[in-house]
Amino acid sequence: MEGPNDKGYWETAAQFEIQKLVNFLCLVPDVFGCPVAVAAAEDVVYLLKAGDQGRVLHSVYGQPVTCLDISASEAAFGVKGFGWLVNETNKILLYNLETKQCLTELGSLLGDFTCVNIQDSPPAMLVAGNRDRRVRVYDLRKSKSLCSLYAHQLGVSAVQMDDWKIVSGGEEGLICVWDQRMGTKLWEMHARHPVRHIRFNTHSLITANIPDEKSPRGASIMDDDLTAHRRHRGIIYAYEFSVDQLAPESIIPICRSSYNEVTGYNYNIGLAVPYDNV
Repeated sequence: MEGPNDKGYWETAAQFEIQKLVNFLCLVPDVFGCPVAVAAAEDVVYLLKAGDQGRVLHSVYGQPVTCLDISASEAAFGVKGFGWLVNETNKILLYNLETKQCLTELGSLLGDFTCVNIQDSPPAMLVAGNRDRRVRVYDLRKSKSLCSLYAHQLGVSAVQMDDWKIVSGGEEGLICVWDQRMGTKLWEMHARHPVRHIRFNTHSLITANIPDEKSPRGASIMDDDLTAHRRHRGIIYAYEFSVDQLAPESIIPICRSSYNEVTGYNYNIGLAVPYDNV
């Protein structure tokens, strides 16, 4: 762990050695003083605090962690069940970081949980994506799913929610915005590579599509042509949803068209009501 000191110079605050390959790592937000992190290494989850030795938060042999996210007081992570046992299915475990106790188990599905988000979710709620191509919203007080959306053809790779909408990304490169209350899709956008990162607030959305191929032809210094083809490159999209745009020309025509127009180019955006006044 590294951070700036009083003079603004970065220095190492703590260093930990873990015997297994680290798959996921998150810093605990809103921690003052000594930084705290949660790391998942195969089938073990560690709580790492500067000035203290690493402590095991969860460990079950043969059940690797498939995703991880944390809030200021809780850690949520998916674990892969034993395939040959019916009662040991894939679940999401919720741990209290202060007491280091398991609070609840969510899910119990045949598909692996591929992504989870608790840090940005409303209080007592959590959103998760699964390899069974569905996005689910859980109420932590009831330990059950509030809604389940069939979202992506090749599995869900990233997800985030707020009070009323859900944004999900899939392995096939599709970004979907959902109305959680109605359970309907508002719009979608497609790119070539899997969606690995999603972040949004009240007016902006940023997504990152990262290719699975890490060493395409043209990306190595030893290649004859050092320019990797465009289709092999990842891409970052930034969307702006501000309602008080100063220049009407900055809004694409499909979003300014009315029902009087029967045809129009949709700019690869799948709007729920394409020709309404947005």
